[in-house]
Amino acid sequence: MPSACESHGCSGGPEPLLPPPPSFGDVIVNGVEIDPEAIAQEIQHHPAPDAETAWIEAARALAVRELLLQEARRLGLEPDPETDEAGRAEAEDDALVRMLLEEEVQPANAGETECRRYYDANVERFRTPDLFDAAHILIEPEGEDEAAWASAEARARDIAAKVGDNDTAFAAAARAFSGCASAQQDGSLGQIRRGELVASVQAGIEALADGETGHEPVRSRFGWHVLRLQRRIEGQILPFEAVRERIADMLEARSWSVEAARYIADLARRGQVEGVLIEGAAA
Repeated sequence: MPSACESHGCSGGPEPLLPPPPSFGDVIVNGVEIDPEAIAQEIQHHPAPDAETAWIEAARALAVRELLLQEARRLGLEPDPETDEAGRAEAEDDALVRMLLEEEVQPANAGETECRRYYDANVERFRTPDLFDAAHILIEPEGEDEAAWASAEARARDIAAKVGDNDTAFAAAARAFSGCASAQQDGSLGQIRRGELVASVQAGIEALADGETGHEPVRSRFGWHVLRLQRRIEGQILPFEAVRERIADMLEARSWSVEAARYIADLARRGQVEGVLIEGAAA
């Protein structure tokens, strides 16, 4: 059987031959042509349903970058690269683009009124997730055939019937029979959120009432699960004061994106971009 690495095609060997990159015409920004090879390299960062769309997105990104670099140089900006936590210095062109946008794009400050309005209109977004204090007993089949799975199911059903809703009996059965490491904690899975368990197990847990053990074992790829829900903890709406800064940051980031797009469109209108459309430039 191939290893996981081999099955995903990362075991070495010659790289597969790739089709030549698409080309849909020259892209020129204020007389400066964007290298077609650079567009071909940029395409990898713009997944799209077809080659033409990917090329357009890549060409637009490089055209915008060229517009910004030209404007930064026109304004006489000198690159002042920043260093990240790993000690890697920012490329000079990246520094120029960042510095230009920091200087020219000013987002609107999100005041109390705007933040409160957003909170009131989207209050459900600020609900903490429901939690499920749950436990299970995993009965693993002793083989891959259906007979082994049927035998494991029968064992799981027998355990479920014997322990019933008795918490102490469930804990003892988990320690004695469960094939999961959680057996050492009486089968406890802790407080789990939706999405943390396989779908069938999650659904089985959510179908139970507090203090109830499932009478029907649930199957997953791991085996058969006897499930128990100790208690459900409903999510709570966070108060406005707890999320006010988060909302302000989000609104200001949104404002910055809008203002940056407007600034770039204005540069394109004042200049001459051929071969690709900069959104808003023709407005």
